Amino acid sequence: MSSEKRDLTTEFEAAYAGTPPWDIGRPQPAFASLAAGGGLGPRVLDVGCGTGEHALMAAEAGCEAVGIDIAPSAIRSASAKADARGLTARFVVGDARQLDRLEEEFDTILDCGLFHVFDDEDRQPFVESLGRALRPGGRYCMLCFSDAEPGDWGPRRVTQAEIRAAFADGWTVESIEPTDLHVTLRPEPARSWLALVDRRP
Repeated sequence: MSSEKRDLTTEFEAAYAGTPPWDIGRPQPAFASLAAGGGLGPRVLDVGCGTGEHALMAAEAGCEAVGIDIAPSAIRSASAKADARGLTARFVVGDARQLDRLEEEFDTILDCGLFHVFDDEDRQPFVESLGRALRPGGRYCMLCFSDAEPGDWGPRRVTQAEIRAAFADGWTVESIEPTDLHVTLRPEPARSWLALVDRRP
């Protein structure tokens, strides 16, 4: 695990030497709609937060917001954004597979493009980690590339069946809907899923 963590840190640090494809400088519309509709709980964790747009969105909506990312450069950028915008959000360097180290519990966990990064070996540890950080009855909101996106560029594609299988034990998959995930590489968004998954009480 430790060697994998070092590899992920190196990979994502390198991405933030420039502008990563996922860093569009604003919240993804699917998550912005959730926030506008009051779909965020009082305490929000943004896993794989990058430069912090979704944690800052939650803070602006009045939530207590925390962002975690494995790349120190991303966390520095997120903290600078919070200061510049006068928003209160806390950003932490850490591994989303080890959320218990935060020793905190959240009502909502946002995930924009992290689930689809993990390989099969790391997917279940990640889901178990989510369960340790999300309160019973809390909601995990996830955006990932769907199998409807053509080609082989970018991250792995995910099927609805894979999402349901990953969250079969101790979770309720409330909905999986097609949506757009905007990227910096091209004008048109990628075909994606918005999955809303509740941790069973």
